[in-house]
Amino acid sequence: MPLTEDEIQAALEAVPGWKREGDEISRSYGIRYHGGVAMIVHVADVERLIGHHADIDLRWGKVRFAITTHDAGHKLTEADFDLARRIDAIAAAHAAEPLDD
Repeated sequence: MPLTEDEIQAALEAVPGWKREGDEISRSYGIRYHGGVAMIVHVADVERLIGHHADIDLRWGKVRFAITTHDAGHKLTEADFDLARRIDAIAAAHAAEPLDD
């Protein structure tokens, strides 16, 4: 179920570093290319288990995740913020550096 504006604001405060862009949240991390590939595989394994997936953009030295709930009409849901927290934990495990972009 899509979150209300107030619920989205509260959820954003609980995931520092994630930015809202319309009806998705996103965050980028600095990481060497092959480390980024390993991080993406780790994230993909978790996504498969929870049944929720981010759009992932891998570049040289950077990986970006963007999350929205496609099944809810591309709106933000609690599942998006749950995945954001999981990605943050995986990024920390891979020593990825959060970027402000």
